[in-house]
Amino acid sequence: MAQAPTGDEFRPVELGKQEPCVTPDTGRKPGQEEKAHSQNTDTNQSDKQFLLRKFFVARPGAFDQALEDLTNQILSKEKETVSSAWLLTEIDHWNNEKERVVLITENTLFICKYDFIMLCCQQIHKVPLNYIDRICSGAFIFPQKSLDKREGEGLRIHWDKLREIPFFSRWNPVSSDIPYTTFIDHPLKNYSEQFTFICQLSSFSDHLTKAVQEAHKINPVPGRANGALVLNQPLLIETYVGLTSFIGNRNKLGYSLARGSVGF
Repeated sequence: MAQAPTGDEFRPVELGKQEPCVTPDTGRKPGQEEKAHSQNTDTNQSDKQFLLRKFFVARPGAFDQALEDLTNQILSKEKETVSSAWLLTEIDHWNNEKERVVLITENTLFICKYDFIMLCCQQIHKVPLNYIDRICSGAFIFPQKSLDKREGEGLRIHWDKLREIPFFSRWNPVSSDIPYTTFIDHPLKNYSEQFTFICQLSSFSDHLTKAVQEAHKINPVPGRANGALVLNQPLLIETYVGLTSFIGNRNKLGYSLARGSVGF
C-alpha cells in the first residue's frame, strides 16, 4: 500500500507568488565572485597593454607618422592622393607573415614596408588598380602532403593573369616576381578602437573592390576583359615543409617588435 506524501514533499503556495529561489552554494564567500571577475579583467587588460607596448606601431603617434611620411612621398613622387590607409599582415608565397601599411589611391594599390622602429619607409610595391583581375577570399589550404598549415581566412589579390609565374620565382622565398599578394588581419586588430578600424580585412576588401571597379571603368586595359572577379574560394599556399615560416611566424620576425632590429 502506498504511503501518503509527507509535509516535506508538498507545501502550499499562495496564488500570485513564486517559490523562493534557493541560491546554490558555490563554496565562495560573498564578494569572492566579484573579486575573481575583477582579477580576470585586470589580467586581460595587463596582457593587452603588454602586447600594445611590444608592437612599435602601437606606440603613440607611430602609425600617424608612418601615414604622413608615406602620403607625402606618394604625393611628391607619384602625384597621387591617398584615399584610405590600412595596417595589415601580408602572407608571401612561402607562408611568411610581414607587417605592411597598405594605401589605396584613385589609380594604385601601394603595399609599403615601413620600419616602425626607425620610422622610415624601406620599400613600396605598386599595383595599378586597373590591372587587378581577381579578388579572392577564403580559407587557406596546402598541398596534400604538406607539413605546413595556417588557420583562418585571408584575402588574395591577383593581377597580370596573362603572365605565368617563373619556376625560379615560385621556389625562391625572397622573390618579388609573384603576380598576387595575400593579406590577413593584423594581430592588433581588436586591441583598440583605432586598430579595430585600420586592421579590419573585411573593410579593406570592400574599399579595394570599389576602387578597382571604378579604376576599370575610368581606365580600362586594352585587350583585357574589363572588371575584376570577386570570388569566394580556398587560398592555396604551395609549401611542403614550412620550417622557415614556422620559426619566423612563431617569433613574429616580420613585425617591428621591441626585441631589436631583427626582421624581414
